[in-house]
Amino acid sequence: MKVEKYKLKLLYKLQKIKYGKNLKLKGIPFIYNRKGASLEIGDNCVIKSSFLSNLVGLYSRTIIVTRCKGARIKIGDNVGISGATIYARRGITIGDNTCIGGNTKILDNDFHPIEYEKRNALLQGTAPEGDDSRAEWIGTKEIVIGKNCFIGCNALILKGTVLGDGCVVGAGAVVAGTFPPGSVIVGNPARVIRTLG
Repeated sequence: MKVEKYKLKLLYKLQKIKYGKNLKLKGIPFIYNRKGASLEIGDNCVIKSSFLSNLVGLYSRTIIVTRCKGARIKIGDNVGISGATIYARRGITIGDNTCIGGNTKILDNDFHPIEYEKRNALLQGTAPEGDDSRAEWIGTKEIVIGKNCFIGCNALILKGTVLGDGCVVGAGAVVAGTFPPGSVIVGNPARVIRTLG
């Protein structure tokens, strides 16, 4: 298993993925950095991807992807991630000491255009080529998650979300918008039910 982890870390270096000291991989995550993008993981991070690494029940291994040139993912120090998907076409920042619960999705884009004509063009291969042209069709907006946050299992963090330091997101919440530090956020659509400290 140590040899396998060593190979993974070598693969990350070849993709110009920067990661800090003491990166712990439990299982095999899928981490991909597009050429021309930036992916950085801080010190002392733990990425869980195997079924038994988190007994909440992980549906899949962790997926961390920069999809377009110029996209950025920056994960701070002491961050824990369990079977989550972090997918950036523009930018996702996760602050130090943040915990991301099992099966959470953090998506800074809509994946597909809202207009059916544009969706059909993509499906039929008649859409314009290149990241810039397609990015205009697919809604994107940067996500910023502060320090010391906790995101419960099965949460969905949508494009443009800003979580202040110390926010807590309840299990299964569907989160969009800006939330002040110390907010406890629950529901679909997510709302603040109290403020900590």
